[in-house]
Amino acid sequence: MNGSENLPSWDLNSVFPDFESEKYIAAKSRAATLSAEVLEFYQKSQKPSDDEDTAAWLKKALALNDELGSLMETLSAYTYARFSTATRDAKAMAELNAVEALMLPAKRVDVLYKNALAARKAAVETLVAGNAFFKPYDFVLMDELLFQSRQMAPELEDLAEDLGRSGADAWSRLQEALSSNASTVWDEETGARKTVIELRNLAFDPDRSVREKAYNLELSVWKSVELPMAAALNGVKGTANSLNARRGWKDALEKSTAQARISAATLDALVTAMESSLPIWRDYLKTKAKALGLKRLAFFDLFAPVEKKGSPLPTFSWDEARSFIVEKFSSFDPGMGAYADKAFASRWIDAKPREGKVGGAYCTDFPLSKEARVLCNYDGSFSSVSTIAHELGHAWHHECIMGKPYGLSHYPMTLAETASIFAETIVSEAALAQAEAAERLPLVEMHLQDGCQVIVDILSRFYFERKIFSQRADNELSPEQYCAAMLDAQEKTYGDGLDPEKRHPYMWAVKGHYYIPSLSYYNFPYAFGQLFGLGLYERYIQEGPGFVKAYKRLLSDTGSMSAVDLTKKAGFDIETPEFWRSSLQVFARQAEALKELVDDLL
Repeated sequence: MNGSENLPSWDLNSVFPDFESEKYIAAKSRAATLSAEVLEFYQKSQKPSDDEDTAAWLKKALALNDELGSLMETLSAYTYARFSTATRDAKAMAELNAVEALMLPAKRVDVLYKNALAARKAAVETLVAGNAFFKPYDFVLMDELLFQSRQMAPELEDLAEDLGRSGADAWSRLQEALSSNASTVWDEETGARKTVIELRNLAFDPDRSVREKAYNLELSVWKSVELPMAAALNGVKGTANSLNARRGWKDALEKSTAQARISAATLDALVTAMESSLPIWRDYLKTKAKALGLKRLAFFDLFAPVEKKGSPLPTFSWDEARSFIVEKFSSFDPGMGAYADKAFASRWIDAKPREGKVGGAYCTDFPLSKEARVLCNYDGSFSSVSTIAHELGHAWHHECIMGKPYGLSHYPMTLAETASIFAETIVSEAALAQAEAAERLPLVEMHLQDGCQVIVDILSRFYFERKIFSQRADNELSPEQYCAAMLDAQEKTYGDGLDPEKRHPYMWAVKGHYYIPSLSYYNFPYAFGQLFGLGLYERYIQEGPGFVKAYKRLLSDTGSMSAVDLTKKAGFDIETPEFWRSSLQVFARQAEALKELVDDLL
C-alpha cells in the first residue's frame, strides 16, 4: 500500500453534525427532560398500588426505558467517537464529561427500575408466562431481577456513579490519553518521532531489526509512564473490588460471568479446553521460529510475516480492501455484502492512524440513527483487512438486531464476538481457497497467528487479571508487581514457545480492556466468540446457503436469551469441553498444514 494514500476518517454528520448543532443540543436537552420524567415515574413506582394494572405499568416502563436508553447510548457513543479520534481535543473531552454527567439520572433510573420490577416479581413472572407481548422479554426481565439482587441501596448506587466520573472513569481516560499520545524519537538524525501505537504496528514489519528496535523503544515508552499507568489500574481494579463486595458479588469473575450470560460450567469448560490446546500452540510457535530461521521466537516476532522468498503476502490499497471484503461477504449473503459496501461508501470507517487517535479497533452503534461506525488503524496488510472484516461483522450484527425493541437489542460480550469472528472467517477462508501454495503459507500462518492471540494471549490475560484482582484486594500494586504478574501469565501460556527473556512485561499497560471500570475480564469472551464463530462457520459449510437465514435469526436473538440457551438453539452444548475442543481442532489441522508448508517451501 502506498503510505501516502488518503485513508478516510469517518463521517458522523448523520448522527450529529457537531457539538454546536441544533440536533445535538436538542438531544442533550431531551435527555435531561426525559431522565427527569422517567426518574419521577420510577420514584412513584417503587411499590405497586392495590389496584395497579401491572401489564400497563410494565408496558410503559419498557417504552420509557427504550426511549431513554437509545437516546443516552447515542449521545455517549457520539462523544466517545469524537474523543477517541482526538484525545487532545478539549471540547471532545468536555462533551464526554458533560454526557457522563447527563447520564447520572439515567443510571439512577436503572437502579429504581430494577427495584420497582422486583417489587412486582410475582406478577411479572405471571405476565411473562401467559402474555404473548411480554413473552419475548422473559430472559431479559429475569436477568434484570438477578442484577437487582446485586444492587446497593439507590442512594449508594447514585453516589457510586457520581464518584465514578472523577474516579475510575477518570483513571480509564488517563490510560487512553497516555497510550494514544505517548511517543519517542525513532530517528536520531532527523528527530522524527513515533507514537507507541505506530511502534506497535511495526511488529508486523518483515525486517526483524525494525521489529526489535520498535519493541525496545515501546518498552522504554511504557517504562516512562509506568507510574501513572499503575495508578490508573490500581484505581480501576480497586474500585471494582470495593463495589463488587458491597453489591454482594463473590468476586469480579462471578459478575463477569453473569454479564456474559454464561454459566460457571461454560467458563470452566472453555478455559479447560483452551488449556488443553496449549501444546498445539507452542508447537506452532516453534514451527514459526523455524520458518523465520530462529531458535526461538521473541515477543516481537509473534506478528512477523512468514512467507516464501519472492512470494510476499500482498498488501491492499483502501479500494482493494473494500472490493475484497464486499465480494467475500456477498458470497455468503448478498445483504451482508451490500451493507459492507454502504459502510465504505458512506465513510462509516475511520481508518487513518494519527496522533491523538486511540489504538486498535472497535465498532460502535447509534440507536437513534440506526447506524454503526468502525474505527481502525489501517496499514495495508492482510491483517488490517481482516480487522476491518471483523469490525464490520459487529456492525452487521447491529444491523440484524436493529429492528428489535431497544431492550431486546443488547447482547453479552460472549455473543458480541460471534458475528465478528464469523465475518473474519469468511474473509480468511476465501483468501485461503484462492491462494497458491506459496500464498497459502502466509495465510495459514496468519490465521494461526490470530488464533494464537485469541486463545493463548487471551488465556494469559485471563490469568493475569485473575491474579491482580486477588492481589489488589490486599494492597495497591507497583509497576514491578504488574510486570511480574504479566510475565508469569505469559510463562504459563506461551511457555517454551517464546524466549523467556523477550516477552512483554507491559501488556497490562497496552490493553485498554483492563481499564474499563464496569467490565472486568474483557478477555475470555473473545475466545468464546472465536470458537463459537468457527463452530457456526463449520455448520455453514455443511448446510450451504440455507444457513444464511438461520444465522441472521440467531444474531437477532442474541439480546433475548442467555448464551447457553442461544447456543443450544444452534445445536451446541457449550457447558462441556468437548464442544470447544472440536472447534480447536480447526487450528490443530492448520498447525499441521503449516508444518508441511514450511518443510516444502522454505
